[in-house]
Amino acid sequence: MLDIVKFPVRCARSLLRKGGIEIRRRSLYSAQSLQLVRMLEHLGINLVLDVGANAGQYGAELRRDGYRGRIVSFEPLAAPHRALEQAAQRWGHWQAAPRMALGATEGDIEIHVAGNSVSSSILDMLSRHERVAPESAYVSSERVPLRRLDGVAGEYLDGSSRVLLKIDTQGYEEPVLAGAAGLLHRIAAIQVELSLVPLYADQRLFDEMRAMIGSLGFELFAVLPGLLDERTGQTLQLDGFFVRKGIAPR
Repeated sequence: MLDIVKFPVRCARSLLRKGGIEIRRRSLYSAQSLQLVRMLEHLGINLVLDVGANAGQYGAELRRDGYRGRIVSFEPLAAPHRALEQAAQRWGHWQAAPRMALGATEGDIEIHVAGNSVSSSILDMLSRHERVAPESAYVSSERVPLRRLDGVAGEYLDGSSRVLLKIDTQGYEEPVLAGAAGLLHRIAAIQVELSLVPLYADQRLFDEMRAMIGSLGFELFAVLPGLLDERTGQTLQLDGFFVRKGIAPR
């Protein structure tokens, strides 16, 4: 009787797979946000500084998969920031910081606005990126305030804060880390987007970024999937999750 029940299920899955649809139980192996939440729980993270939040997609996924700590999100562009504020209001303990870009200096800076919004960057986009994701081509620009994270984050921390610094700034990760220098002693973990091939002008690639973050006292703890070249199957970007050496419970 059991096999009779399973047979139509197998047939349905086979038909869906042929149509490009895969059904599987959500787990740490199939859902990146579940893995993230598990790591945050393991490390006792209770505050996420979400740099490059766009419309709040990252924070919303954490919330849906069970993270209940505080989130403070930073987004410089006007339209995504409005959407971010709305997303943050739907959940508790989530704050959208005022509009600003984060980097190594203070002042104002021009950001290229991508057609898909999420690929917007201070850096010039290279042709490889546009070829792989045509919807990411730049369509306009915005001038925004530029601040150092260690100059603005103090108001969001308290003595009990155990912090994840998440950086998704499309090739501009190194200046963000430089501007967080005075805050790094308060950071337990760093999640950062890493490129394996050049996608933005003057960006640091995986090996350089891993070495630099290692020199700051953090070790690679997990790798999360990112942008692929669908034509070749090559991985172009991924996220590295780094933990301060010596603090991860075993």
